[in-house]
Amino acid sequence: MLSDYQDTLKVAECAYVNADADDRKIISGMVSDCKYIIEWLTTGRRPGNRRGIERRAGYEREILLEPLRMQLFTSSDAINRSDSITNDRRSLLDFALEPLSKRERECYMMAHGEGFSHACIAEMLGISAGSVSEYIQRAQRKISPLVNEIREFV
Repeated sequence: MLSDYQDTLKVAECAYVNADADDRKIISGMVSDCKYIIEWLTTGRRPGNRRGIERRAGYEREILLEPLRMQLFTSSDAINRSDSITNDRRSLLDFALEPLSKRERECYMMAHGEGFSHACIAEMLGISAGSVSEYIQRAQRKISPLVNEIREFV
């Protein structure tokens, strides 16, 4: 596919040289489109982006658990169903979330448990999106060692 676009670019550039003023405007658009696609195909990322998706930080849009499933597990009426979280698991979850401050817990649960974006959480809580990110990062740093400890226990 890349070679086809490169061939088309050569043809369009030759046509641009031999075209009159009205046709040059149309052909220049074709040339720029071909260059754009060729760059995208050769670099593997959208042209003009300074940062590819592979270099984005995980907290920008990471959902650790499926939000609806987590809501199902933690809802009060789920206790009697077979797919609900057991009391032992609930106590382990409470143990892992215990060291978090109220704000860290709110932000962490809204982001990872309910799947809200950082901007949406910021709007709901009346704080900046940067603060939301900081609270979530802080919560993650506090929770990570406890999760490893729980994994050894279970």
